[in-house]
Amino acid sequence: MTDQKHSNQGKSHNPPAWHAQSPAFAFEALRSDLDGLSSQEVAKRQQTHGPNELAVSGRTPVWRLLAEQFQNVLIIILLIATALSAVLGHKIEAIAILAIVMFAILLSFIQNYRAEKAIDRLRSLSTPSAQVKRQGALETVPSRDLVPGDIVLLKAGDRVPADLRLIEAINLQVEEGTLTGESLPVEKQIEALEDAEGALGDRTNMSYSGTLVTYGRGTGIVTDIGMQTEFGKIATLLDTIDTSTTPLQKNLDIVGRKLAQAALVIVTIIGVAGLFRGQTLVDTLVFAIALAVAVVPEALPAVVTISLAIGVQHLIKKNALIRRLPAVETLGATSVICTDKTGTLTKDEMTVRQIFVDGQTIEVTGAGYDTQGELKREGQSVDISTSLREALKGAILSSDATLDRGDSTHPPSINGDPTEGALVVVGAKAGLAQADLNKQFPRVSEIPFSSETKRMTTIHSQGDKFLSFTKGAPEVVLQQCTHQATHDGPTPLMPEARESILQQAREMAEQALRVLAVATKESATQDRVEEHCVFLGLFGMIDPPRSEAKAAIQTCHEAGIKVVMITGDHPITAKAIGKELSIAKVGKTISGPELESLSDNELDEAVESMEIYARVSPAQKLRIVSALQKRGHITAMTGDGVNDAPALKKADLGIAMGITGTDVSKEAADMTLTDDNFVSIVRAVDEGRGIYENIKKYLAYLLSANIGEIGLIGAAAAMGAPTPLTAVQILYVNLATDGLPALALAVDPPEPDQMKQKPRDSRKGIFTRPLVTLMSIGGLWSTIVNLTVFLGALKLDMGLEKATTLTFVTLVLIQFLKAYNFRSVRRSILRAPFSNKWLNRAVVWELLLLGIVVHVTALQSAFGTTGLTLNEWAVSLALSATIVPVLEIAKVWIKRRSGEA
Repeated sequence: MTDQKHSNQGKSHNPPAWHAQSPAFAFEALRSDLDGLSSQEVAKRQQTHGPNELAVSGRTPVWRLLAEQFQNVLIIILLIATALSAVLGHKIEAIAILAIVMFAILLSFIQNYRAEKAIDRLRSLSTPSAQVKRQGALETVPSRDLVPGDIVLLKAGDRVPADLRLIEAINLQVEEGTLTGESLPVEKQIEALEDAEGALGDRTNMSYSGTLVTYGRGTGIVTDIGMQTEFGKIATLLDTIDTSTTPLQKNLDIVGRKLAQAALVIVTIIGVAGLFRGQTLVDTLVFAIALAVAVVPEALPAVVTISLAIGVQHLIKKNALIRRLPAVETLGATSVICTDKTGTLTKDEMTVRQIFVDGQTIEVTGAGYDTQGELKREGQSVDISTSLREALKGAILSSDATLDRGDSTHPPSINGDPTEGALVVVGAKAGLAQADLNKQFPRVSEIPFSSETKRMTTIHSQGDKFLSFTKGAPEVVLQQCTHQATHDGPTPLMPEARESILQQAREMAEQALRVLAVATKESATQDRVEEHCVFLGLFGMIDPPRSEAKAAIQTCHEAGIKVVMITGDHPITAKAIGKELSIAKVGKTISGPELESLSDNELDEAVESMEIYARVSPAQKLRIVSALQKRGHITAMTGDGVNDAPALKKADLGIAMGITGTDVSKEAADMTLTDDNFVSIVRAVDEGRGIYENIKKYLAYLLSANIGEIGLIGAAAAMGAPTPLTAVQILYVNLATDGLPALALAVDPPEPDQMKQKPRDSRKGIFTRPLVTLMSIGGLWSTIVNLTVFLGALKLDMGLEKATTLTFVTLVLIQFLKAYNFRSVRRSILRAPFSNKWLNRAVVWELLLLGIVVHVTALQSAFGTTGLTLNEWAVSLALSATIVPVLEIAKVWIKRRSGEA
């Protein structure tokens, strides 16, 4: 190789598949050896490759982030409304609107600013220093000074400082879950692998930057540093992903533009009409501006913000923390949930499911580290036989893990290896206490596990003899056995019996169970304790699904939400869990390497039929999310590792794990689960749907009211009649109907069947044809009733002031009654009409204010009102009440025509 090739290695876009090459190849390609690099070569390579750290590209300036918050049509309209309200003398209203708008702007700015910190969190995972061999001597250097070709030494507790091709692995195990999603530490070795396209989780001769050494020791040669590491590639993905706006944000932008257009048209038409009727320019301008302000929903930011904020509080109680308020609404539109397996669908607690002893298979109930559970055969509880007891005793005594049974404040947990913890727990289910066994059979020695032997043995004293227990891979342990335990005592292990045990182990493995064999030997000395053993049994364990996850997934299916599993675990394990949870049905399971072979177009076509993705890389997760989004899906993505961060950021809703999640994943996500439980996602979706429906109710109610107001003014103007409402009355109606009753709709209880409905089509927007029809009918009937009241009063010579007051009162009463109708756009008002206590209180309060405005002399001149008799109030109320049956009939008619609302 030329020096130029070597010097550019760290920046190559097509580096060698190091895991498919021998250590000798790595030494040659990187021009290094076991003694390491010279100081001169290190300095030269540092000049070429730069520091071993994640680069930070240009961040959006703070002032630009703040300015972007004003690039919203509705915000602009509301700022104009604020100014107009101030000009008209309504300073309190102007201050309230301004406070609401500025709060929304500030909140959005803070959220966007925090979203910039995901990569900073990724940088924090780097190791401050590393032990390297240079010029034959060991030294500790800052990790940022590492270069390709450096020889790095690893030991338990170290965080890997760069991507390494391992050249030595002594019982080395590395926790790679943050990068690959693998649920257990990976046992490392140094031999070259045949599969050059193997997934990261299968590259057992590599160790990657940011992962954690949990056991043993090893040595590796640095292959990649900085942005060329697997972590660096994730940082690059994070830095290039643009977060999309939520469906609600898009819909509100559309509403804002349409309202702006409507306001401009109304100002023009009413202004011209007023001038033609002989009004002064000032009066015409004031009235036109008042009507334009009435069109603008000043309370919209308040209602949306309050709805989302209340949703956030509800979600906290449901173990979900929201980082971006709009994410609450996105939950309600979710049509696909891409979920991780470990810890989300499962407990992340290894559990023994099956025990094979004396030719019998015993099922074990219960999940996780809780000792509640039974040992059963064919559905019936089993007695603890001598052979079963010996197998359990051997499993417990040969385990170093200990069980913390927990208490009322914290759940049971395991100290030590989760696999050994599962053995201790199953023993406790059978009534065998670890502490008692350790006292009865104290350990005197042990032969530790190694990657070469694939077993471990513990030696215990038993009077004047020694009792040893060996556990490990079934094929390895059986090689050391000459007998097997039975109910009649140890019997010779014949070839057919040996094959039967191995077949049972294979069947258990096909069920995605991790299988361990346990054997024993009684001897007078501690020598050769791993020879001529008695086979005791097989233990099959798995990280089981959460008991509540299956019901939650069924709820998703009923709600029209597809659940897709994306995991770093092996396809067999993923498929077994998927089948048990009813995720794997008629669709396909695909592995990362298979996914890599698909083009983007092929993936776009295939993504609808995929149910389980296993052994996937960060870039592949990103492709999956992108493909689903291209198909029009609102996609939620869960994750806990660094490898999940790009997909979390890209997804419409990123959901990080609060317990097992890394800071990187939490910063990239919109929501964090405090219990890492899939059920909490489903509860959050339910909450999100309710919030969206409430915002939809508010908008439908508000705009229907505005249609009624504008229709009344427009119809009167077209007929040449006097103006039925004063400018102040219009502003009051706008404030009253946009105020407390509308805010009360924002906290309306959810409809009981909302999780039986399909996800809404985010491309259709808020205003579907059925909803617009209902709004229009409500607005049109309001126009008819109020115009009838106004013209009737004039015809009866009640005078303009009385006619205006009656119209004003009737309009307000119709708005209040309409609020109850719009509590549901699908269901009848007769079903629990007064279940929203906040709406009841709001209407009562507003009725009191209405009475004061009409009857208090000091306010009559300001509002242009006069007192009404009881009969006049009764007529107004009776005519207003007609809105209820009209809208109820409209709901039935719309439902029959469209089947939706």
